[in-house]
Amino acid sequence: MLAYILHRLALIPLTLLGIIAINFAIVQIAPGGPVEQILAQLKNTAVSATARVGGGEGVEAGRGSAPPSATGSPGAYRGAQGLDPTFIAELNRQFGFDQPAYVRFGRMVRDYLSFDLGKSYFRDRAVLDLVLDKLPVSISLGVWSTLLIYVISVPLGIAKAVRDGSRFDVLSSAAVIVGYAIPAFLFAILLIIVFAGGRYLDWFPLRGLTSDNWADLSWPARILDYFWHLTLPVTAMVIGGFASLTMLTKNSFLDEINKQYVVTARAKGLSEGRVLYGHVFRNAMLLVIAGFPATLVGMLFTGSLLIEVIFSLDGLGLLGFEAVIKRDYPVMFGTLYVFGLIGLLLNLVSDLTYRLVDPRIDFAARNP
Repeated sequence: MLAYILHRLALIPLTLLGIIAINFAIVQIAPGGPVEQILAQLKNTAVSATARVGGGEGVEAGRGSAPPSATGSPGAYRGAQGLDPTFIAELNRQFGFDQPAYVRFGRMVRDYLSFDLGKSYFRDRAVLDLVLDKLPVSISLGVWSTLLIYVISVPLGIAKAVRDGSRFDVLSSAAVIVGYAIPAFLFAILLIIVFAGGRYLDWFPLRGLTSDNWADLSWPARILDYFWHLTLPVTAMVIGGFASLTMLTKNSFLDEINKQYVVTARAKGLSEGRVLYGHVFRNAMLLVIAGFPATLVGMLFTGSLLIEVIFSLDGLGLLGFEAVIKRDYPVMFGTLYVFGLIGLLLNLVSDLTYRLVDPRIDFAARNP
């Protein structure tokens, strides 16, 4: 097992290299770039991705970027018309675009080996500092949402499998279908209207993860305040994510319940609880556990994006989205690097969890 873990850990850098290389190549042909963003601002034609404007914006050189579509010549970009070509060339030099693509890529890979993610073009801060500042928000949303999804979906799926075809199964399936059909962001808006002072009740806060006076509160009050702010965004994410896992759990248990070893266990006189949780549970949960990394990664980095916007939560998903819109390449590739690293590590954790659930699984014993 140790050899398998070391093998998987050795593959992580190669996988990250492939992810970064593919996205770097795609950005070479993507229209727009940081130089164009600055020229558009000078021409007063820039459009912000969101209503919120990041503080401390300025023109800063950064490492690990892809080139803009403009080459620095006035004719390469219409927004450059009427501007001094020397000024445009200086912008390209400041951003590092005067170097060939392979040089920039090699420098980016070298820096990433030491976890040096460069410096943001439009925020006068290091990318690693930005990621560390935003990561707790995304982790809070992702971890609590994923835990609640599993706490709700697994028992509900087991109950539906045991009572397959009953009135409970039919009614709960209707609720699951409704939850699956309603997008998380739409449910979030409904929660705001009903519970956050939109029209009816004003029970929960609308912005942020903590109150303005959080530092002055006692620790019990801080914990309550934190969960008070988390209630609505996490509820919106759970509603949008528990349906698939519930049906997956149900189908997994139904598939195992109908197998011969379950009939044999019942014939031996074992109680229904012993059969269900002593034999069926271990086998049926393998497929459910396999989806844990994907669920957590989805909650961390994709499912929470619109939730972060709606509830004004300054997390990592929103940071990456704004970086793409603004063509802030160091932030864009830095967040991609962090996303990929966390996802690969979670996949490894998933395999190890397989072994904990069923010791018969031995990855190291597989034939090459």
